Amino acid sequence: MADVDIEVRINGTSCRRTVPPRLTLADFLRVDCGLTGTHLGCEHGVCGACTVMLDGDAVRACLVFAVQADGAEITTIEGIAESDGTLSPVQAAFRDHHGLQCGFCTPGFVVTASAFLRDNPSPTDGEIREALSGNICRCTGYQGIIAAVKAAAGTTTTGQRRRRDG
Repeated sequence: MADVDIEVRINGTSCRRTVPPRLTLADFLRVDCGLTGTHLGCEHGVCGACTVMLDGDAVRACLVFAVQADGAEITTIEGIAESDGTLSPVQAAFRDHHGLQCGFCTPGFVVTASAFLRDNPSPTDGEIREALSGNICRCTGYQGIIAAVKAAAGTTTTGQRRRRDG
């Protein structure tokens, strides 16, 4: 198969590349774009470490081909903080409430929580647990993560949802 030209916006910046049709979005972001904050864990869509926002929706970048993202807006962990480097409310809450230890899963949790809180700014504990159920952490025991999301609730506006027709 021939390589394919794609154009995406990543963290607000336009990016054009020619990519192999079977290149995953995760590998595209990490290798082609140098955005290594998107981590690869299981590469089967189970762990959530590679979660990014694709047109505002939290998705597993290991399960999406880069060509499928053509024309899309992508937000990675690198695009969650403010342009001046100020942490987002979710990032600050993870820091303040001990929502991370080794940090490997943290980008996926932060992206997932950011998308979730944008759509549900006043969640219940059960809704938080359900929203984060697709992300796995082997270090924290989840209590700090839940506390961080609760603390950030109502304060986040990260990620823009693009209206889809159809």
